[in-house]
Amino acid sequence: MTVLNNALVALNDTFWAYLVIPLLVILSVYFTVRSGLVQLRLLPDMFRVIRGKAGTAPDGGKEISPFQAFAISAAARVGTGNIVGVATAIMLGGPGAVFWMWLMATVVSGAAFVESTLAQLYKVRTDTGFRGGPAYYMLRGLGQRWMGVLFAVIITVTFGFFFNSVQANSISGAISTSAAQFGVPTGWVLNAVVGLLLVALTGMVIFGGVRRIASVAQALVPLMAIIYILLGTAVVILNIGEVPGMIADIFASAFGLREMVAGGVGAAIVQGLRRGMFSNEAGLGSAPNAGATASVSHPVKQGLVQTLGVYFDTWLVCSVTAFIVLLSTSEFDGSRGPEVTQYALQANLGDWSIHALTIILFLLAYTSLLGNYYYGESNLRFLDAAPEHVTYFRSAVLVFIFLGSIAPLTLVWNIADVAMGVMAVVNLVALAPLSGVAFRLLRDYSRQLRNGLDPQFTLAKMPDLQNVEAWGPVEGGLLDDQPREEGAAPADPGAEVTPEEGEGPEGPGRPKA
Repeated sequence: MTVLNNALVALNDTFWAYLVIPLLVILSVYFTVRSGLVQLRLLPDMFRVIRGKAGTAPDGGKEISPFQAFAISAAARVGTGNIVGVATAIMLGGPGAVFWMWLMATVVSGAAFVESTLAQLYKVRTDTGFRGGPAYYMLRGLGQRWMGVLFAVIITVTFGFFFNSVQANSISGAISTSAAQFGVPTGWVLNAVVGLLLVALTGMVIFGGVRRIASVAQALVPLMAIIYILLGTAVVILNIGEVPGMIADIFASAFGLREMVAGGVGAAIVQGLRRGMFSNEAGLGSAPNAGATASVSHPVKQGLVQTLGVYFDTWLVCSVTAFIVLLSTSEFDGSRGPEVTQYALQANLGDWSIHALTIILFLLAYTSLLGNYYYGESNLRFLDAAPEHVTYFRSAVLVFIFLGSIAPLTLVWNIADVAMGVMAVVNLVALAPLSGVAFRLLRDYSRQLRNGLDPQFTLAKMPDLQNVEAWGPVEGGLLDDQPREEGAAPADPGAEVTPEEGEGPEGPGRPKA
């Protein structure tokens, strides 16, 4: 088992360092240049479109709003890695790793914009709203069903089973650490109890479908972010005099001559880039599955919202961890990622902060369970799974959550890393030829913004696009740019929509009766 694990570690390091990271960086730089630095140029608009309203689904319920889709993706991407991974990156790469983490987020957010915009364009309508993601734009945009099937299988297994096992393990470990502080016996019995609790809490949500997942994520994601940011803010205030020196150290370590001679700059770059990519998942093809569910009037809107998600994850949550660690006076020699953050908080705020961090880790990991599950379900449905197969999948996810709570998962984590790397490569290969479509949509969106309109899109504007079903008909849609309130429906939702009335009868938020 040890030999297999070591072989996977070596394979994983080589695969990511020499293929996945270079491919992502090169394409992200290309996307950034082609889009005119969209991830910074339209940053103010991201905060506007995230407040958009959702339409009504064919079954009469509410569709997923832009913020709810953002919350689902944030639930999956903002996990224990934001606390554990950032601390580990600083331990291995020094303070300079934080700078490269920030830079990586800025660059790869261009890929996040492209993949989520495409996911919106090629999404499909369901009874409860919309569904889509990389598997769908591989099939409908590229016409390569085999590629979509490969991607769907990998993400379903990786996120639905492996990553949920890891998140459950993190929860049981954090609770055990806090329990030990109170003298409560730890071990497999406590872990089994935690596992059963997680199974019950997760089952109540995932058997309720995407709407219930979105509702829970919408409530918990802001809560966990606020709690963690408050802790980080308290640490910064207590050490306000050290903040200028910390910022200077981050930049000095990223480019400093001393670190360059010692090889520290290379370590900072590698750790910062890898941590940033693992954390925000930009370009990996996971977040677009959530982005496709949103009811918006233009595909670019959710592309911008999901780009904001990269910043939320890295610029905000990961930075809080970095500041907590760098402003601590504790010695971390021999400590692991979670212990580093725990000791740093304890040194600044006292013993109670260990238990506060346990609560945060629980919220982070629990919401990740929900987001990871949804990615699996969405892609399982792409594979035309029958309703009973979805039920079997939900049950299997709960089994893996329980097993993850009681088992050591080093091998599972390394297998998942390799699988996620393959998933990223498949997604990036699909994004390269399809990116031109995303940039056409961006030009249409930007033109409407310049004209003072709230951007709207129907297929009638780009009738040459093939296999697009959720944006109205090729004829009879909204040919000209017209002002219209976000989420508004035609006067007669059951009637055929004319150019004067607005979007086509099957446009977002406007189902045909």
